[in-house]
Amino acid sequence: MKKTFELDFRGRKLVVENGEYAKQAHGAVLVRYGDTVVLSTVVVSPNANILSDFFPLMVLYQEKLYSVGKIPGGFIKREGRPTDAATLAARMIDRPMRPMFPEDFRNEVQVVNTILSVDTDNSPELAAMFGSSLCTCISKIPFDGPIAGVKVGRVNGEFIINPTPAELEESDIDLTVAGTKHAINMVEAGSKEVSEDDMLEALMFGHEAVKELCEFQETIIKEIGLEKMEYEHLEISDELRKEVYDLASDKLDKAMRIKEKLAKYEAIDNVKEEVVSKYEEENKDMDKDELTEFITKVKLVLESIEYDIFRSITVNEKTRSDGRKMDEIRPLSTEIDVLPRTHGSAVFTRGETQAMAITTLGALNEYQALDGLSLEAEKHFMLHYNFPQFSVGETGRYGSPGRREIGHGALGERCLKQVMPSEEEFPYTVRVVSEILESNGSSSQATICAGCLSLMAAGVPIKAPVAGIAMGLITSKDEKDYTILTDIQGMEDHLGDMDFKVGGTRKGICSLQMDIKIKGITKQILKEALAQAKKARMEILDVMEKQIAEPRKEVSKYAPKTEVFSINPDRIKDVIGKGGETITRIIQEASNVVSVNDVNAVKVDLNDDGTVIIYHTDKEVIEKTKAMILDCVKEVEIDKIYTGVVVKVEDYGCFVKLWDGCEGFVHVSQLAHERVEKPSDMVSVGDEIIVKAVGFDKRGKLTLSRKEALPKPVKKEEPKEKKEETKSE
Repeated sequence: MKKTFELDFRGRKLVVENGEYAKQAHGAVLVRYGDTVVLSTVVVSPNANILSDFFPLMVLYQEKLYSVGKIPGGFIKREGRPTDAATLAARMIDRPMRPMFPEDFRNEVQVVNTILSVDTDNSPELAAMFGSSLCTCISKIPFDGPIAGVKVGRVNGEFIINPTPAELEESDIDLTVAGTKHAINMVEAGSKEVSEDDMLEALMFGHEAVKELCEFQETIIKEIGLEKMEYEHLEISDELRKEVYDLASDKLDKAMRIKEKLAKYEAIDNVKEEVVSKYEEENKDMDKDELTEFITKVKLVLESIEYDIFRSITVNEKTRSDGRKMDEIRPLSTEIDVLPRTHGSAVFTRGETQAMAITTLGALNEYQALDGLSLEAEKHFMLHYNFPQFSVGETGRYGSPGRREIGHGALGERCLKQVMPSEEEFPYTVRVVSEILESNGSSSQATICAGCLSLMAAGVPIKAPVAGIAMGLITSKDEKDYTILTDIQGMEDHLGDMDFKVGGTRKGICSLQMDIKIKGITKQILKEALAQAKKARMEILDVMEKQIAEPRKEVSKYAPKTEVFSINPDRIKDVIGKGGETITRIIQEASNVVSVNDVNAVKVDLNDDGTVIIYHTDKEVIEKTKAMILDCVKEVEIDKIYTGVVVKVEDYGCFVKLWDGCEGFVHVSQLAHERVEKPSDMVSVGDEIIVKAVGFDKRGKLTLSRKEALPKPVKKEEPKEKKEETKSE
């Protein structure tokens, strides 16, 4: 039976329908937000893999191009692999939902959001997050929700909930905040150098709206929610816990105080292997399945001991595993110009995390075309992040980028984008690639630092240097005490409660991302984390600016140089020529190449407004190309004399080319002062003659005169004797 629920959410109608569509799913809702329509469904597997140490949650965000009235490109005409935008939307939904499932829940859960209709003023991503939470809450799946998310913008000092794309263009904050009605548990933001106080205010403003959405969900859950299922999980006796604790705790404590990452991990693994081997030997007569389950329990207890020791050292002793203070950054080093032939390169190292960033400059027409649901059709700034397995001393999968690599790249791109120059200031498509060479904590923030250095080394006129830092949080068991950590390592991320990443300039914040493993965090923790991150950011910028304080004034000799000028928009067709003949000839002649696709060919962008941008590494080639283009669009001055070439001879006159794209006609009567019977007696094709521009005919064609360009003939006087002789006669 269909049920409908409505909420007037900040002046926009939010409608939830249940009971009509996808009835065989374990939970399904159709969410209408304005004209945006999303079907959110959830299904849970009947059995659990209780021996797994991972909760198999899959969140999908399926973009359908029919939702915006598009037919997919290519030969297949079906939606292909998810776009980066769809992958990021799925991650954004997964992150606030995952901590809300029971820790020991191991049944596979699949949440699928199908985007059916898109009104770009009403975010399908946020509608999908709302639907994902609600369909899970009303199902039998154990879930400590609801959660919801909103976007916050700020225009002219006023905060806005879920701003439209037009409002976001004017906004200095683009913040997505998600959580429960009690606390925030996920943040994603880009901002134009906003202060910490303003960002905190935006977070709290957003959370108030999140509370409204959670309360709306609660009214729906109360009416149609199902009873939660019982699920299978491992029961571990107190006796086994104590036994394993007595065997391993002291050794694990000692191992976890080793400072060097790989040595620490090896020591921890050795302790665990020793304990597991002991139990395997003692219970070798046990049934194979029983032994596997028993050993799994032993491993879980060992992980629990490791977790407790780590937190005790940090919270109670105020000591970090590598000996640093809570707000201390690991040793920093920077280097630029490490790759001689690239347009810009840099290496940023922080402790055992190292990122190499490479900047490449291309023509504006080398942008990335976007075939998705958003209004944005092209990108002129891209940051791509690669995380090879050797960076952590492991073997693993290699192939197309995964969700994590796409997410980390998007975070770095969002931060650096805030300081990038406009296309008018710097007419290039810019690509930055971050290669992670070593990783032990926050390679995404190292990417921001390395990316910034490589951009400045490449001569990209960014507005200010940018740095990023990752903060962590460790809470006590009773959650009454907590410690905020600066520059977290991999273990502090893995065993801690929060990963809080802040990127920005000396002036303010450019990017923010937060994920937590607990139910939520308070305003006070957020405030302290932002303040501690600002202090760290200033220290990192000090080091970076010693390496390179500002962008270079010139781009690399291997990078394309540019020349920007304007022509009459009506003359663009003259530059292009019939079938592109003219522009092809210009490129070939100016570059001295056979094909326009040659790597050494000059690149020319012709915009509809008459703007011309020329790219080449050689300034002389650029100047030659510019001169040839200007010749094509040169305007004829009436009464001015030109030198032209005869291109065609007819019985009634001849056609003369003054320059490429400019021809005029000389009538037979205008070829000479004397009478001309046949034009071919006077001129031939290929002759160079002087002509005067005399006007345009009724059809707008240029008329020329050779006669008026030639000096007038002087009349010869008769001899004096001859005149007198005539008189006397």
